[in-house]
Amino acid sequence: MKILVVEDDKSIAESLVEGLEASGFAVTHAATGAAALAAGEHEMILLDLGLPDMDGRDVCRELRRRTKAPIIMLTARSEEFDRVLGLEMGADDYVTKPFSFRELVARIRAVARRFEPSVDAAPTADAGGPQEIGPLSIDRRTRRVRLDGEELAITAKEFDLLAFLATDIGAVRTRTEILENVWDAHWYGPTKTVDAHVASLRKKLGGHDWIQAVRGVGFRLEPPA
Repeated sequence: MKILVVEDDKSIAESLVEGLEASGFAVTHAATGAAALAAGEHEMILLDLGLPDMDGRDVCRELRRRTKAPIIMLTARSEEFDRVLGLEMGADDYVTKPFSFRELVARIRAVARRFEPSVDAAPTADAGGPQEIGPLSIDRRTRRVRLDGEELAITAKEFDLLAFLATDIGAVRTRTEILENVWDAHWYGPTKTVDAHVASLRKKLGGHDWIQAVRGVGFRLEPPA
């Protein structure tokens, strides 16, 4: 896998490049937002938000316009607002510094697996065409979501989350179930990543009504009353 590491801190960048190459990845390093935008096509992008020449969120937004490659944000900003905003800019996952290298590699591999679903992915309600849930349409074949006929701009991870919840309308899915099916069966990161993706999806769906929280349990997908 070809990975673009966008990181301005030289020591962190060198450590990341060395570790990723030792793990079998082909790595390109960019120290600025401008260099990242000029780096060409990669299969995965690790993007630091604290860049010297551009706001990392602007870089993310522009990268998302140019490529479908998964983007994992690397940042010291840990507030929920920042996580949700990053996901809305087009990121597929969010890793808060400091992080262990083992966790980062696990995230990279989990995102890569989810970005290219296999035949063993979660079952669909109707493999022959889009699933219709009131005004919401989920097309697993083309990975497109429409609401009232208008296509929504959602990330690969947001699509996987929505599609998983839609496999059983009204059923409550625990955070653990969601992590195991949408992220990875051996996920050991924070469960708050589910909440951040749910919050981002809710905004794109126009409110909280579509994805309801069940206190102490998890979430369920239902068309608004």
